[in-house]
Amino acid sequence: MSDTTANLALPYILPSQAQKHVTHNQALQLLDAATHLAVAGELSSPPGIAAEGEVYLISDAPDGAWAGQGGRLAFLQDGDWLFIEPRLGWRGWFVAEQRLRVFSAGGWQQLPLPPEGTMQQLGINATPDPSNRLAISAPASLFNNAGSGHQIKVNKAAVADTASLLFQTGWSGRAEMGLAGDDAFSIKVSADGADWFTALSVSGQGHVQLPNRPLARASLGSGLVTPANGAETGFDTIHDTQGGFSLGASIGSGLGHRMIVPATGFHFVCLSVQALAAGAYSIAAKVNGITEIAATSGMTTSGTWTKSTASAIAFLNAGDWVSLFHTGAAQLNFGPGETELSLFLL
Repeated sequence: MSDTTANLALPYILPSQAQKHVTHNQALQLLDAATHLAVAGELSSPPGIAAEGEVYLISDAPDGAWAGQGGRLAFLQDGDWLFIEPRLGWRGWFVAEQRLRVFSAGGWQQLPLPPEGTMQQLGINATPDPSNRLAISAPASLFNNAGSGHQIKVNKAAVADTASLLFQTGWSGRAEMGLAGDDAFSIKVSADGADWFTALSVSGQGHVQLPNRPLARASLGSGLVTPANGAETGFDTIHDTQGGFSLGASIGSGLGHRMIVPATGFHFVCLSVQALAAGAYSIAAKVNGITEIAATSGMTTSGTWTKSTASAIAFLNAGDWVSLFHTGAAQLNFGPGETELSLFLL
């Protein structure tokens, strides 16, 4: 019969043994260290200060009082260091890491994930919660193929629900792409996380819309006006608009308002004119009263209405304003499909 137990190597009290209490106390000391094992840390030599019963994992190259005890557990008992050889399957709580480990393959291993791969929450360098049940904090995430393609699936229960990717700055939403509240694929953006604008929407039939692309179709009301030679006119009516085009300050002549540009970038500009003139005339669309971006001219003596159109691409800045400048003395028919200005951001 062995003098120690098979699993924990606890000493037996032998029949002929004197001072049996010593052996019994040794067994209690080993149990006290190994049961509900808590490892304070991994060291190569004894700490300067240690509490009674404190347990340490000895590193592979120990020295001093721990020399030759690499890989064992050391615990302080009555001022002396005692050593335990860990056994397969032992579990210990590593205090510094706040992590439970299991002794296997000659070392303390992190516990594996459940073999069936099912768990309620999972955090990778992060703390999950009931809403974010999978939480990852890392410089990057890799989803690789297994020999062919790879798909990421985001499923929602009903049409009115949301299945999307949300991009944030400081936990405040800035962009979202996916199926947000309907089954049309959309890209939405926000400057503050509160007010959202749909930049792009694609229907299930593949129809693409840009509902916030700046565009406007405007004229000086509807009707006949004869601006004086050298006069400036603006706009009173925006017939079609989206994306922020608006009317600004009144024109000095009293004929309409400036058209205010909402966004910076290249714009398509189309100037349409329906005129009745007794001689030469011209109309030019100018930015900030200076830079000509589109112009048309004509001459007629027949007393009939003529229609002309000029188009161009111009770079405009947010806050610029557009108005029309006239030469000659043509009578103009203002209104949609008549004399009007159309602009949209490319």
